[in-house]
Amino acid sequence: MRPTNEVKKQARLAGLLYLLASLAAPIGLIYVPNKLIVLNDATATANNIRASESLLRLGIGCELLGSILFILVVVALYRLFKPVNETHALAMMILILVSIPISLLSVVNEVVALTVVSGADFLSVFATGQLNTLAYILMRLHSRAILVAEIFWGLWLIPFGILIIQSRFIPRVLGYLLFLAALGYLASSVTFLLLPGYAPVVDKFASQLPLCELPIIFWLLIWGAKVQPTSAASVSAAA
Repeated sequence: MRPTNEVKKQARLAGLLYLLASLAAPIGLIYVPNKLIVLNDATATANNIRASESLLRLGIGCELLGSILFILVVVALYRLFKPVNETHALAMMILILVSIPISLLSVVNEVVALTVVSGADFLSVFATGQLNTLAYILMRLHSRAILVAEIFWGLWLIPFGILIIQSRFIPRVLGYLLFLAALGYLASSVTFLLLPGYAPVVDKFASQLPLCELPIIFWLLIWGAKVQPTSAASVSAAA
C-alpha cells in the first residue's frame, strides 16, 4: 500500500492540473465562439473575426493549453488510480487521449478562418461574400469537431467514476456524479450530430449535467485523498 502522503500529493497534483485545464478550455470552446459566431450569418461572423482577431487567437491559445494540460491530468490520474484497477485506469487514459488529437485538429479550422478573413493578396481572386462564407463554414466545422471530441469527454468519465467508487480514498458519490456528467456530454453531442432536430430540447437539460464534473476537481485539489487502512493493517494495530 502506498504511503498516505504520496497518495494525497498525487491527488492534489491531479486536481491542480484538472482545474487549470478546466479554466482554460471554456474560454476557447464557449466564450470566444459565442462572441464571434452569429448563427446563420456568415457576413456578421466574418466581420466579428476581422474586428476581434486577438480574441480568436486568445481562444485558440486557450484550447491548445487546455488540451496539453489534459494530457498531464490523465497521466496524473492514471498514476493515482492504477493501484485501484489498472484495466479501468488504462481505459480512462485511452478514452481521454483519443479526444486530444480531435481537439487539436479542430483548432486548425479557426487558424484557417483567420487567414481567410485576413485580406491577403492571394485571396483577391475570391469575392468578399465567398470569403465570409468560407470563414463561417470553418468556424462551424470547428464546433462540429468539438462535438465529436465531446463523445470521448463523456466516455472517459465512466471508468473514472468506476475507479472513484472502487477506491477507498474518495467519496463514492463523486463517482456517481461523474456518470451524470458523462450522460450530459454524450446526450448533447450525439443528438447534435445524429438527431439535430431534437438537439435544442435535449441540450437544454443535458448541458447542465457536465457541471457534475466540478466536485471531483475541487475534492482532489482541496482534500486530495484519504487512504483508509487495510484490514490487515488494522488487525496488526489492534494486536
